[in-house]
Amino acid sequence: MKASILYIVFLISLSFYSNAQNFPGKGVPSLNNFTPDQYLNAGKTWDIDSSPNGIIYFATDRGLLEFDGKSWKIFKGSNGFTRSLIVLNDSTIYTGSDLDFGVWQRNEFLDFEYKSLYSFGSNMSNLNEEFWNVHKLGDDIIFLSASNIYALRGDQVVKIAAPDRLAGGYMLGEKLYIADSRQGLFQFENYALVPVVNFPTNSKLEVVGIYEDADGIVLVSKDSGLFRLVAGVLQPIRNDLSEVLAQSKVFSFQKLDDEYFAFGTVLKGLFIVSDDGRIIHQLNRNKGFTSNTILSLHFSHYGQIWVGMDYGISSLNLKSNVTSILDYVGNFGNSFTAFINNGIFYLGTNQGLYRSKWDDLNNYRENFNFDLVPASEGQVWTLDSINGRLLMGHDKGLFYVNERSIEKIADQEGVWSMIPFGDYLLVGNYNGISIFNKNGTNWAFDRKMNLIYGSCNQLIIERDNILWVNIPNFGIVRAELDSDLEPTNRVVYETAIFDGNETFLTSDETGIHVVTNEFTYSFNPREGKFFKDSTQVKFANISESFSGLTKSRLLNSAYEFLPKFNGFDLKFIQQDVFKETRNDFLMIRKIETLRDNSTVILRPNQEISYQSKYLKIEAIVPNQNGVSYQFKLNDNNWSPFSANNSFEFWNLKIGENKILARASIDGHLSEVQSITIYVIAPWYLSWYAYLIYLLIFCLLVATIYLWFQRSLDKQKRMLKEKEQQYLLEQAEEHKKEILLLEQKQLQDEYDQLEQQLKNKTIDLAVKARENEEKNRLILKIKEIFEYTQNNPSKLSVKLGEVRRLLDSYLTDENKTFEIQMDELHQEFFKKLKEQFPSLSNNDLRWCAYLKIGLNSKEIAEILNILPSSSYISRSRLRKKLNLKAEEDLFDFLNSI
Repeated sequence: MKASILYIVFLISLSFYSNAQNFPGKGVPSLNNFTPDQYLNAGKTWDIDSSPNGIIYFATDRGLLEFDGKSWKIFKGSNGFTRSLIVLNDSTIYTGSDLDFGVWQRNEFLDFEYKSLYSFGSNMSNLNEEFWNVHKLGDDIIFLSASNIYALRGDQVVKIAAPDRLAGGYMLGEKLYIADSRQGLFQFENYALVPVVNFPTNSKLEVVGIYEDADGIVLVSKDSGLFRLVAGVLQPIRNDLSEVLAQSKVFSFQKLDDEYFAFGTVLKGLFIVSDDGRIIHQLNRNKGFTSNTILSLHFSHYGQIWVGMDYGISSLNLKSNVTSILDYVGNFGNSFTAFINNGIFYLGTNQGLYRSKWDDLNNYRENFNFDLVPASEGQVWTLDSINGRLLMGHDKGLFYVNERSIEKIADQEGVWSMIPFGDYLLVGNYNGISIFNKNGTNWAFDRKMNLIYGSCNQLIIERDNILWVNIPNFGIVRAELDSDLEPTNRVVYETAIFDGNETFLTSDETGIHVVTNEFTYSFNPREGKFFKDSTQVKFANISESFSGLTKSRLLNSAYEFLPKFNGFDLKFIQQDVFKETRNDFLMIRKIETLRDNSTVILRPNQEISYQSKYLKIEAIVPNQNGVSYQFKLNDNNWSPFSANNSFEFWNLKIGENKILARASIDGHLSEVQSITIYVIAPWYLSWYAYLIYLLIFCLLVATIYLWFQRSLDKQKRMLKEKEQQYLLEQAEEHKKEILLLEQKQLQDEYDQLEQQLKNKTIDLAVKARENEEKNRLILKIKEIFEYTQNNPSKLSVKLGEVRRLLDSYLTDENKTFEIQMDELHQEFFKKLKEQFPSLSNNDLRWCAYLKIGLNSKEIAEILNILPSSSYISRSRLRKKLNLKAEEDLFDFLNSI
């Protein structure tokens, strides 16, 4: 009851701050929850810190827990629970635990190894120290237990006893304050405790934090509220915040920046408070936490609050301008639309219409309460103020929305959208478009629009009379409305022409656009077509948001509404209170290879066997969203950007392999990180193997040389033998040729002699014949003379006979030439007679004359005939030889 009164006081006194501060005070900041099974069941988280590169470290029951944004690792150190830690850098961490404290240092394999610095256990058998605080003060590391203070400088540890019982230590700037539960507050300086203020007498003031505001130092107690140090005296702060904290039992405290603080409580979760005492956020199980008990807090360099709870770990991204209001208890369901009217926030969901005061959504409230508007059960699709009245599109029809009730206008079921058009209201239904007339401030159903059917979930008016209609699973319709609101010049742009799913119709000063889950398309009026824009989807990508049918809408000048499953998001349009600090630090997290079918962790610059030519590298920008990664091996091209922060390399080359990695964070490239891995050559590729190969090569060359020399000598001998054999063969051939030539020459000479003999024989025969004829003539004349001597009277008769005989002899033809021709061409005549039996002796003689080259005139002289007769004889001979006109007689006769 008292807490409720306090919240009412807060509403009255602090409501005017909701818009005064540039801070998203409504809804829950971006929240991520991790359950124990996700973080390796490490147990409770007692302390949290982060390294400059963004990796978060947790002191847990099971040891040192590490989270880089993607994977969790746990390192076991001392035997007891790890209670506290301080991170100097990513390679050195100091922790305190049960009866131990020590240092963690990263080894060459990028894992942490623990070294205990506590050497007093054997002297304290009756004392079980627990180290709940570790601080860095100058060059010293300070470890606190309830009984002692241990200061580490270099390798030396200095022990300082507690005045009574230490409750904890708290850094304020460069000063370390230590609270003793009975003696009061001290400042640790020069290895001594300097008193600052005594605690009230007979009080058990348990200090859990300390901070400084404009009025001085403030102590945060566990269950007594806030105290201010004034002139060396503690005075309780009497305000609502102090009382709320006292009731909530503060367990942890964290300063966020100069204006904001975080209080983790045992009973009521987390409070984020401004320096003037205003509660900006209260976060608990009703708002998304897994527990109301906050054991540890840490504000990282990049605007995230890490919360260690009794059950689970959570992170809040305060730099995000998107907050959420989720329905964890099933109050209102999935949201689809919202509207602010007269300070009332109306929320349309799948369960009905809900209402809440806009100021009641401020996150300093313990719960977000929504009331169901009576009779509004069902699906609410749209809310809009038209003609001065708030209208609701419902699956049961169109309704007026009054302050706490609804009023049905018409029975057209399934109202998706509505848009005024002059004195008319066009309403997109589950089937077609309904037209309503204006009647004062009211609307009355007139008729259904013709020629447009289907589920019309979006309506847009372009210019004066162009209507755009989105019909899911059908397409986008463009039509011109005439004076009777009849659609003309209808054009349908089918859904299939748009890449992606869930087409959504929008308009702005540049024209009409269609947005899918992949691309944005703009309408070109001149060509009457949609063209794909170079930019991607224009709407914000909100986790668990709906696609297609519902998109964000502006609620007022400060907030935008984004529907989603099981609640909704609010986007704070004004500048964030926390300046965004981007983490661009890319680090190599792990290097692995395979050896004997098992994974082996490598260190940078390590040598690996040639058999392990596989490498897997993991890099990360710790605890940063929207990061994509690229990798590169040696001089190869960069891999495509991918959200996957690990990459595998195969077939590494022998020798040095340089692997590069870089990241893109919101379009900004990080610095390139590189590692070098050496692949050891196998023994058969080592230097001594190459020396052996050289010797073997030289020996092989020498052997080959000798073999070639022997082969060359052998070939020379063989070639010489072949040459000699060839010369012998050539000589033999030459002898044969000479012999053949001699034989031919002898044969020619023989033939010539034979021809000469033949000619001589003919000449001799002719001479012999002539002599015979002469002798016969002489003998005849002798006989005549002898007869005349004996018969002188017959002398005159016989003289006349002698005279006639001599004339006859003188006139006889000389047949010598003919006889020679016949003798010389006996073979030729024989062949002609065989081929042409009809040839006469005269024809044969003509052929012989023609063969030796005599012309017709020369033959005519020899035969003592006229040239014309010679031509006739020649023609007659061609016919007997069956020669054609084009055939040459001389060539034919010489071919025989």
